[in-house]
Amino acid sequence: MNPTLKDQASPLGFAVLVSLFSGSLVLAAILATKIITVAGLIVPAGVLAYALTFLCTDVIGEVWGKKRAREVVGAGFLTLISAFGLIQLALYWPAAVFWQNQEAFAAVLSTTPRIILGSLTAYMISQFTDVWIFHACKHLTQGRHLWLRNNLSTALSQLIDTLLFISIAFAGSMPLLPLIFGQWVVKLAIAAVDTGVVYLLVWGLGPQDSSPEISEPA
Repeated sequence: MNPTLKDQASPLGFAVLVSLFSGSLVLAAILATKIITVAGLIVPAGVLAYALTFLCTDVIGEVWGKKRAREVVGAGFLTLISAFGLIQLALYWPAAVFWQNQEAFAAVLSTTPRIILGSLTAYMISQFTDVWIFHACKHLTQGRHLWLRNNLSTALSQLIDTLLFISIAFAGSMPLLPLIFGQWVVKLAIAAVDTGVVYLLVWGLGPQDSSPEISEPA
């Protein structure tokens, strides 16, 4: 897709995807403090929200290109840092004398430094890896097989993300292997299911151009 065709892609669609990306990213970090079971697998509660971020970057990369996808990932990192900072500020800010819910508020929003470090580290490495694999695969297949690059980039980058986040955030406090295995399997299932959504969004948001994108370097 050449620059002119990228300019024809839906600006509203791009804004919605970036908003969904940022919102899902922050929610995933907050929800990660709760551990749930999905079909018998042990996963952090933020797994679905975080999986949505990879769907967004895949669609953005496909329609608007690698550069825009990397910009969104970088902006997301700043969003995550800002969210953590604002949450900590709210936790430590003195409550009004009549407000009696500080303990409940802290129980829900309090995040350990290890979870923050794990989230930031895993996010930066896995998201940029996802963008790189997606576009390397696109270059090698000459713009064909969207389903392949969507699933391959997500599978590998999510494995990296899972290994880093679980190891940093929960080592010594929770069983790592069940968490790593469960989270990755659930993420793979989500990636497989959302392939149809990726095709629909790319078709609906991008310009109606059938020529493969082979000019953008991987």
